[in-house]
Amino acid sequence: MKLRWTFSNCNLLKNYKIYFLPVLCLFLMGCQSVRYYGQAIRGQADILRKRTSIEKLIADQGVPEKLKARLRLVLEIRRFAEKELQLPAGGHYLTYVGIDRPYVAWNVFAAPEFSLEPRTWRYPFVGCAAYRGYFAEKDALEYAEELKGEGLDVHVGGVEAYSTLGWFDDPVFSSFIMRSEASLAGLVFHELAHQAAFAPGDTTFNESFAVAVEQEGVRRWFESAGKKDAYAAYLKRRDCSDRFTQLVEKYRVQLETLYGKDIGDAEKREEKARTFAALKEEYGTWKREGKGCAGYDSWFEQPANNALIISVSVYNDLVPAFERLLLKNGGDLRKFYGECKALAGKPEEERQERLRKLLTP
Repeated sequence: MKLRWTFSNCNLLKNYKIYFLPVLCLFLMGCQSVRYYGQAIRGQADILRKRTSIEKLIADQGVPEKLKARLRLVLEIRRFAEKELQLPAGGHYLTYVGIDRPYVAWNVFAAPEFSLEPRTWRYPFVGCAAYRGYFAEKDALEYAEELKGEGLDVHVGGVEAYSTLGWFDDPVFSSFIMRSEASLAGLVFHELAHQAAFAPGDTTFNESFAVAVEQEGVRRWFESAGKKDAYAAYLKRRDCSDRFTQLVEKYRVQLETLYGKDIGDAEKREEKARTFAALKEEYGTWKREGKGCAGYDSWFEQPANNALIISVSVYNDLVPAFERLLLKNGGDLRKFYGECKALAGKPEEERQERLRKLLTP
């Protein structure tokens, strides 16, 4: 299973050649921040240097036809996003970057041993986020080891795409260009959705909103093309994803109950291990009964801990609330975006209360 995260490097300047302000900030923040923001600047600058116009690649006789076909599809998806979904496409996804690695970046998630409250990191302009991103897997793994040394549960996940939230024109990466049509369209819609509404410091709001836009966008994309069979196949895969999410949620609730118990750490540790074992066993039962989804096997092969659970929950917790808000607006995306943008500007407690009400039947 390949999860996707939004990795926002909004601390970078619009003109990546001007480094003096970020570098000044780095030295004011300490050695760890110097290393972290240094790799972020270098990684983003490298991507900006490698961008090539998609139109130029399509006209180049030396470019493989298979890649050209995917690039043409991206342009069609992008036009649809802008005209039919009213998403602010701007200059995004008009360039292509080939990378020599399976992921463009890696995100580190962390949580205490007996809590599902994620460790957060504060970034300039975007507030807190429930993950810390690195352009090199080695750097992500090294930081993960540091966090483990603090006694935290840690998970490192690969990133196929990310949004710079309008600070740069985001390119198409080789890490996701060969996805299926539905997956490719969903990714573009998801990342562009971050331009429509974004709540600084609220990862679950931002990602759940983007997932809701992604799913509605894919529905409209296939409907407009009259591809009923393709959409039916997409819904089948999404049903599998929904069942996986529900399974994880079931055990997340059990873990939250466990962590709230007034018992010793040793007992909590044993019961925690049994809970994760039960999660894997239930998924195994699904597979034996023919209900499992092979795409999720790799998720269950990873070390089971609180951070792994969090990497799923931040993307799905509020999706039903946004779906109901879209329905409340009669499917009018412009009104829906307006309400979501207004919510993003509210104090966190007020925003959460509004969304909780939408989740109540």
